[in-house]
Amino acid sequence: MDERAALALLEAELDSVGDDAAVVGDLVVTTDMLHEKTDFPPGTTRYTAGWRAVGASLSDVAAMGAEATAAVAAYAVPEFDREELLAFVRGASDVCELVGAEYVGGDLDGHEEFTVATTAFGRTDDPVLRSGARPGDLVCVTGTLGRSAAALALFEQATASETSPTDETSTIDSDSALERANELFQFEPRVAAGLALAARATAMMDSSDGLARSLHQLAEASDCGFAIESEAIPIDDAVRAVTAGEEEALERATTFGEDFELVATVPEGTLEDVHAASDVPITPIGSVVDHGDGITLDGDELADRGYTHG
Repeated sequence: MDERAALALLEAELDSVGDDAAVVGDLVVTTDMLHEKTDFPPGTTRYTAGWRAVGASLSDVAAMGAEATAAVAAYAVPEFDREELLAFVRGASDVCELVGAEYVGGDLDGHEEFTVATTAFGRTDDPVLRSGARPGDLVCVTGTLGRSAAALALFEQATASETSPTDETSTIDSDSALERANELFQFEPRVAAGLALAARATAMMDSSDGLARSLHQLAEASDCGFAIESEAIPIDDAVRAVTAGEEEALERATTFGEDFELVATVPEGTLEDVHAASDVPITPIGSVVDHGDGITLDGDELADRGYTHG
């Protein structure tokens, strides 16, 4: 059983619709687990790991249109290192501060692999679920897509240049590549944009599993389809810089995932209000259509592909 099948099993068992966070009264709460082998490529600093791990949970709070309030993290390693632990906490604290939340601690444990489990909390009286999209709504995304795909490419280039230099990799400055990769990995959870969208959005989630996968999840929850235009998708310049051409850049931007942007549907007449309320670019990339029309990219079927832990 893979991760998607396991999630489907739990959703059925718990009678859950599978939103980004659980809602308990006016409280939203979410949890994530990240591992060194699957989530932190060689060269990821502990500061970046702290930022990214806690940021992933804060992104789920953002996807509910909630105000982020606090986060905790459980930190497990084979052997504790003072500087690494402090760097992790600084990263976790800084990403919380960026979105107006507070890092309030967590737990420590020994483990054979560097592993982090995070929980974030938020508050809202009117959470945005995945199940409200309606035909005629616009589909929008925040920011740009492809940052994490670009970061991974840079991590891989830096590692290759250090371990087995060739004529191609010997010209790569591995230190600069790692610095840039870590910078790209330190994404901004879109809490402010989520709050701006919350007043108008009919459905919303984050793009942690990739745009294509997110659209399929929204379509399932809302019983609808989507018609997406590739030229409208905001592809990050960083992923263009590490790919062979526009087709490959589009592929990574739509299916790689781990960007933690928001994917939302809004009534067409409200887009101007959403833009005015958000400091982050919010780009319309298509429209909601009837369920029977499927999910298409430039008129062709968009496959359900995206990030999975493995």
